Order: sequence, then C-alpha cells, then structure tokens
Amino acid sequence: MGLCFTRSKSHDIPISSSSSPSPSPPPTIKSKPPKYPSSSSQFPQPIPKPPSSSSFPQPQIGPILNKPYADVSTLYDIGRELGRGQFGITYLCTEKSTGRNFACKSISRRKLVNKKDIDDVRREILILQHLTGQPNIVEFKGAYEDRQDVHLVMELCSGGELFDRIIAKGSYSEKEAARVIRQIVNVVHVCHFMGVMHRDLKPENFLLASREDDAPIKATDFGLSVFIEEGKVYKELVGSAYYVAPEVLRRSYGKEIDVWSAGVILYILLSGFPPFWAGKAAQFIETEKGIFDAILETNLDLQSTPWPKISDSAKDLISKMLARDPRKRITAAQALEHPWLKVGGDASDKPIDSAVLSRMKQLRAMNKMKKLALKVIAENLSEEEIKGLKQMFKNMDTDGSGTITYDELKAGLTRLGSKLSEAEMKQLMDAADVDKNGTIDYVEFITATMHRQRLEKEEHLFEAFQYFDKDGSGLVNLLKLYSSRAKLLVAPKFCDRLCN
Repeated sequence: MGLCFTRSKSHDIPISSSSSPSPSPPPTIKSKPPKYPSSSSQFPQPIPKPPSSSSFPQPQIGPILNKPYADVSTLYDIGRELGRGQFGITYLCTEKSTGRNFACKSISRRKLVNKKDIDDVRREILILQHLTGQPNIVEFKGAYEDRQDVHLVMELCSGGELFDRIIAKGSYSEKEAARVIRQIVNVVHVCHFMGVMHRDLKPENFLLASREDDAPIKATDFGLSVFIEEGKVYKELVGSAYYVAPEVLRRSYGKEIDVWSAGVILYILLSGFPPFWAGKAAQFIETEKGIFDAILETNLDLQSTPWPKISDSAKDLISKMLARDPRKRITAAQALEHPWLKVGGDASDKPIDSAVLSRMKQLRAMNKMKKLALKVIAENLSEEEIKGLKQMFKNMDTDGSGTITYDELKAGLTRLGSKLSEAEMKQLMDAADVDKNGTIDYVEFITATMHRQRLEKEEHLFEAFQYFDKDGSGLVNLLKLYSSRAKLLVAPKFCDRLCN
C-alpha cells in the first residue's frame, strides 16, 4: 500500500515557496536528484558577526504563512479572473522575469476566521509543496502573504476540464479511456506512496495541462487532502455525492477511498453514467440521500447496456476498484499492473458507442440545469410556502448586505446548534452558491433550505419549464437560457457550459 507520512503540526513545519523533499520513490514517481555540497561548503566557514538589530527594521511576519509579508505583484503581473470559489479567486498571472503564465489562487484572509481555517490553508500548501514535481500533479510555484490575501501560484492548466475534452473530441476507445484512467490512478498511487489521501477525486478536479491532443492530465485541487496518519480511522464526511466511497458514508475509512473514486470515474468513462445513482430506483428522485442509499445498498451493474460491448478485462478492473469492502479493494499500485490498464495491454482500439458520450454530456449538464431550475422555482414560491425561511435568512445576514458569506453561514448554523464539521460546512456553502460568486443570495438560500420534495412538486417543475420555454414550443435551447439568465443573474459562461 506504500509508505505512510505522519502529519506534523502545521506550526512546526516552515512554509516556503520551494517544494519539500520526497522519499525515494518507485519507477512511476519522479525523484528529484540529490543535492551535493559545493567544494566551498564542505568545510566550516567563519561565522560573521550579525549586525545590530537596530541597524535595519525587522520584517513583519504574516500570521498565516509565518513568514515575512510579500507583494506577489512585484514578481507577477496579475491578469484576468479564471474562476472563483467560496474562499477566493483564481487569476491568470505572468512571471515578470520569464514571461511564463501561471495561475494565482488568492484566498481572502478575512475568510480565515479561526485556527481550523488557517490550518487547512497551511496543510494544502504543505501538500502541494510535498507533491510538486510528481507526474500528473499540478506544479506548485510558491505561496505569498500580504495584508489582505494569501496567494498560491501554481502551474496554469490551459487545456480545460477532463470531461469537456472527451466530449469535445466526439469519440474515443477503451484504449483512450485506459490512458486517462492510468494517469488518474497514478495520481492516487503517487499520493498514497508519499503519505497523502486526496479525499475528493472527481472529474472536475482534473485539468489538461495544455490544448495539445496528448497533453497530460493534472490533479489540481487538494483542499480536502490530508497527510495520512498511520493507524488512524478517518470519520469526517468529505467528497462529492457520486464519487464518495461507502465507508466514508459509514464514517470509518482510510486511503482506499481514493481508489473507489477513481473506479467511479472509469465506470462513467465506459458507460456514460455513474455506477450508483438514485435514478435507478423506481421513482426518479435524484437527491443526495438517494445517491448515498444507492452507494450503500445497490449492486454494481456490469450487465445492462452498454456493458455487453465492453471488454471483460475492463469490467474485471472496475469490479476490483469498486469492491464495497475496502479490505478487498485493489490498491492503486496493483491497478497500474492490471492487464487492461498497462501500456499496450488488453484495452481495445474499437470506438465506444456514441451513446456513451451523449449520456456523459447529459450527466454533466444535469446537476447544473437542476440547480438553475430549482432557483427559478424558489424565486416564484408564495409567501406561505417560504414562511420562516425569510426570517432565517435575515438572521444569518448579520450585516444586512442581502447575501450570506461563508462566515455568516457558519456562525448562523452554529447558533442553530449545528454539529457540521468544517469540511461539511464548506461543501454546504459550495452546493448552495449556484453562481459561484462566493456568497449565497436570498433565492439561493431558499433553494438550498426548502425541502426538496416541496420544490419538486409537479406544478412547480412545470412552471420552471415554462419560464425557460419562452415561445411555448416545448423545447429549451441555449438562446432561451440566455434570454432567461438576465433575471436570474446567471453568467453567460454558465449557460454555455450547461448546453455544451
């Protein structure tokens, strides 16, 4: 299963802009060459007398990184926004000395309100430093802190999201799917070998390094990752609905959960839909609880369409990666040696049925469209139907801005007696923030808090469809989404991605 790296306390480990050394790895992991001392450093040198402390002002130390404040703009030109989340914004940046482009993730210090928040940022930086230079993992350039933000500068992955690339290509084979999964499983192998558990593997967290056809895949988000503590049983509920392992839902897990998540991605690549989803029930109610129940109770289906056309070798690997008992689950190292996954192995060159791509495209758009439709419904509910929720929103919106920040959400839920962990709180914020602007507006709040069955009444769903179907044709297309978005304040890019 590989070595385990016991996490040290964050204040014992200096955070710098250079990567930390790695243990001697197996052939699949890049090893940095050892550093030998220069001839002049082999012998003790005279130690010069330090200047008096009064000779020059002492640099001010930032409270997050525990190192002197640094102005990232002296090293990089900060460009356009690339994306945003609940804690910060990612920008395109250009290194002044070389002209090379990077991504700069700027995390607002005012959103790091307690020791847990600060420890999470420190841990993410430590993990990025620890893993940088390894194949299929985003290269970390450095961390800088000023009085407003913490800035993480890393490799710019300009090739877009993994599933976007696959869908845009229009067709692929088992062999091409094997090439993709081989890189994802290698990320798991590298992480586990170097003592890291990822805990949130999903297609959205893999980007293409460039737009080239043979561009490598890069894992980019380590916000929920942890250093593995040997012998520890993890209980925190983390991950994303379709990709979460059953033992996470039982709150007793270890690093085997990453192999499960990679197995789910493989299943989707070969079939177009997730292995466990509530839609397989007699009544289609695709709720998070329904998905979790399916993960815990439903048998793995490798018989129905399109599985008869998929090779036995691929199905064998999937069944081993999705073994419900983690003790019987294949390891990442073992998966890399599986005949289907090896370079030149059993994976077929025959194109996969185009219906698989269509289903994958629908799956990708389904959750986004559902959130948008529920937002329409929430905006048009009667006062009677939202009784109590309006006052709850006002109580949480302590500054009266009309939006709820992460800090306000956390404080409000704590006042209500919530026992959610920090990771669960962050996932709740991310799920409710439909437009990804870092805050929850009133309509998003109603959408997230009202019981889903009340929102999904047949008359409400029909009203939502009519809202988008402006001409009454019975069809909703991109043009109609664009014409509807102004009232909803939804970005054009969101509509594009929904339909494409």
